[in-house]
Amino acid sequence: MTTVDWKQKETEMLKEIEEIVNIESGTFLKSGVDLVASRLGRLYEEIGFQVTVQTQTERGNNLLITHPQAVNPEILIIAHMDTVFPEGTVTERPFSRDDKRAYGPGVFDMKASQITTLYAIKHLIESGSDSYKNLRIILNSDEEVGSVHSRALIEEQSKLSKYALIVEPSDEDGTLVTGRRGGGKYYLTVKGVAAHSGAEPEKGRSAIGELAHKIIKLHALTDPSVGINVNVGVISGGTSSNTIAPHANAFIDVRMSTKDQADELDRKIREICSTVDIEGTSMELTGGITRPPMIKNEASEWLLRIVQEEAHGLGEDIADKSVGSGSDANITSALGIATIDALGPRGGNAHSKDEYLNIDTLVPRTRLLASVIERLSRGQQG
Repeated sequence: MTTVDWKQKETEMLKEIEEIVNIESGTFLKSGVDLVASRLGRLYEEIGFQVTVQTQTERGNNLLITHPQAVNPEILIIAHMDTVFPEGTVTERPFSRDDKRAYGPGVFDMKASQITTLYAIKHLIESGSDSYKNLRIILNSDEEVGSVHSRALIEEQSKLSKYALIVEPSDEDGTLVTGRRGGGKYYLTVKGVAAHSGAEPEKGRSAIGELAHKIIKLHALTDPSVGINVNVGVISGGTSSNTIAPHANAFIDVRMSTKDQADELDRKIREICSTVDIEGTSMELTGGITRPPMIKNEASEWLLRIVQEEAHGLGEDIADKSVGSGSDANITSALGIATIDALGPRGGNAHSKDEYLNIDTLVPRTRLLASVIERLSRGQQG
């Protein structure tokens, strides 16, 4: 058997990670996300895979990648190409590294995972395993804002699959994720009536005042003891300090632990935003629950054991946990598919200027993913 030069593989992976980290790809910058998609698509085509582009108008394009010889592949891998960072971040702090860590916007969440996934598949091909033909791969463009424009593709491919491997990055301990809170995003627009606040305030109807009433009621829905959080995170409105505000708006984020909570939260939010507190104002609410909760079940328990056994065989013992944030695992899990998340490399400080990737975890996570793919493709039941 040919000996694999994993140190050389690590060097190659870092070079590829640098390339895509230095492509600006915040969710709302379609041109940048499409550049990442184009580069990753070419890399998959170079190893014999077929890349289908799902063109989007408002967001970056999504990619569905399979091997031409695949017949009813059972394993779905999902990795997102977008980041949370605004345009210009790459110019301010491009990819960099030291002996232990790599830095840059999205290096950890989750551009490194894109490359470890590619190299896991390359390793399967080079080792003579046919298990790479058992894969469906989705590279999506809007995970950081709830996968609204890629959800249909994820659901479609999930229903054709038996297992879902989500390669979100892992924490410093390498912990796998088997549970996530659900989430939703709403946008509230309020219209008021403008008037001079000194000369004739009685003629005005404040959109900001109406929004303030709604914020208090929405925040009152929060109940941390049962895992429910409602946060009005961004607001804007008004035209000048001496004008009764004719308009205001708010972005609302919600989190919950169960499907029943999701249904009830949605009902209550719509009820709150259906009637006004200030006569003469009006409102429009858009959005909804974007991610159902990911709840650990028998199928995910079984898949967890498989992953842990393969990790143990590679010299690593890893635990699992539930977390408050959401991912595409919420979508696959809700469809009843065995799902494991956080199969990407280790690091920390996601979504911040201090985001980092632990370089020495690139190879272990590449090898683990390859081993899990091969194990599942052999049909072993543990």
